[in-house]
Amino acid sequence: MTKAIQKIVLFAMLISSAGVFAQIKEEKLILDKKREPEVKKIDKKKTSVQKEKNYPPEEKSQVPVNYEITNVPATSDFKTSAIQGEDISPKFNEQYQNNYFQLGYGNYGKFLADGNISTMLENKMEVGADLHYLSTTGLKKEYDWNSKQSEASIGAYLTSYGDIGKFSINADYGFNDYHYYGIYAMQPGSDTDVQQKVNRFKLNGYYDFYANDILNDLRVKSSFLTDKYGAKETQASVLMNLSKHQLNISPQNNVVMNADLGVGLETLKTTFDLVDQNSTNTFYAVVSPKVTFFKGISYLMLGSDFSFLNSKNSNKVLPEELKNNKFYWFPKAELQVAATNEFKFYAGVDGGLKTNSYSDALQENPYLLSDQLLLPTETKYRFYVGLRGDIDQNIKYDVSGGFAKINNILFFEGNDIFENSTLPPRNPYDYANTFSMAYDHGSVSEVKASVQYFPLANLTLDGELSFAKYKLDHYENIYNKPLLKASLGAKYTMLDKKLNWGAKVIFASNITTNSFEVKDSAAMPFYYSSTENKNSTVAGFADLNLSAEYKIHKNFSIFALGNNLLNTKYQQFNGYKVLGAQILGGVKITF
Repeated sequence: MTKAIQKIVLFAMLISSAGVFAQIKEEKLILDKKREPEVKKIDKKKTSVQKEKNYPPEEKSQVPVNYEITNVPATSDFKTSAIQGEDISPKFNEQYQNNYFQLGYGNYGKFLADGNISTMLENKMEVGADLHYLSTTGLKKEYDWNSKQSEASIGAYLTSYGDIGKFSINADYGFNDYHYYGIYAMQPGSDTDVQQKVNRFKLNGYYDFYANDILNDLRVKSSFLTDKYGAKETQASVLMNLSKHQLNISPQNNVVMNADLGVGLETLKTTFDLVDQNSTNTFYAVVSPKVTFFKGISYLMLGSDFSFLNSKNSNKVLPEELKNNKFYWFPKAELQVAATNEFKFYAGVDGGLKTNSYSDALQENPYLLSDQLLLPTETKYRFYVGLRGDIDQNIKYDVSGGFAKINNILFFEGNDIFENSTLPPRNPYDYANTFSMAYDHGSVSEVKASVQYFPLANLTLDGELSFAKYKLDHYENIYNKPLLKASLGAKYTMLDKKLNWGAKVIFASNITTNSFEVKDSAAMPFYYSSTENKNSTVAGFADLNLSAEYKIHKNFSIFALGNNLLNTKYQQFNGYKVLGAQILGGVKITF
């Protein structure tokens, strides 16, 4: 029996003997904010109402419920890091309480403190606050230098439920204090400083009407980011949706129409103080009209995106400022032909413009150099076909394939060293240990599959698969994007829903990356020479996660969470190994 299997068996025996360990619940703390990795879930949801905490109220709950499949890329937000693996906790759906506090501790010095409190006032106004803190001592046995990490956020929110709509506002401050520890080309000493720290502040507000009649919702979002090296980014957006639904245009043929108009404005300003000292100033506007014709569960949607982009990029290397002042048009159409709920064939075309920010890129790769050229990604068109359905309420599935033509496909490219001198001190980002945002025009062919199976009332099984093959104009291979990603998961409840179990295995294929060899120069003292090794490979992985939670009392439960139980120290990015097998246990109090 291998050591990995022994650790899994030992962990299972530990849970079974105690019979009461529990898993951290889904960390959905403020409105639409999730700390749990977001995977594509097939579930029941309101067709025109976003699911949010304590929502919808009774006035809007009468909207008919339809089965839909939420189109979120598989493992889109999954990040197994030096901090934590995936939170796959089952939820106490019927007995869930908003007010709670939990503490947990595990190996690698992992410490968790998490809490949320809210109350409903007499005037239908809800106020609340939450706190989240998570830290680890890092990989002390793998790296001589510091690899510890901590992250925290604290927020407050206010929600007012009116007669015709709901108003909400929330503020959130968070930081991520970590290290550029992925050094593979050099061997610095144990006192090497590779720290980075990012601070974020967000303020969001919106008004959502209960009925889709003319003004559907209005949303305002803003955020401000700074980091240790002087980066500053301010982002703000206003989104408004106008709609008129359930128009009977042909009662004799049972044809109804929905008309929608989306209007969005966004600004982005980013400045950097390092290396090339890039600066970006962007204004983006979009108008998205569409009409949808329904006949039963079949429909035809026709629409367009009319976009305008004004952007300016400059740095100390460019001879003059790069400007982009352009209008775009993107087609949008989708046809679904369905005789029954079991088999729904659909096909469509879409496209659009996406502004890339430093803040968003850090969510995917926190090891970016604090100096980036920010360009928008333009999906000129994407054709897709698929089949989805709901078989006897027991099996829900969605299988699709598509082809897209894209300008400025975003990926991450490893950086060389910036200073050739061997004299100390060396900057924390200057060990060939950071990445930059890279772009290329090209195409992508995709296949996606998602399925959920409910064999028992207390058992849910799910699986996902994502295949993406890129063909670029200038690069031979795309860097740091796997060809294949997949996941298998299960959630099981027993003992009258007091004991909840969870499991998820996540797979990813090899990724192509670029790397460097750094050597001392014999000809010139105090000088490093560096040779790039293109198209090196980072191995794929399988990551096993298990969880359990036992509710001892309606106000008290205990949990245990196991991450990466196969104990594979695979790499997120070249040089950045993740933690090995992790076990965290703790207690949660609800009130």
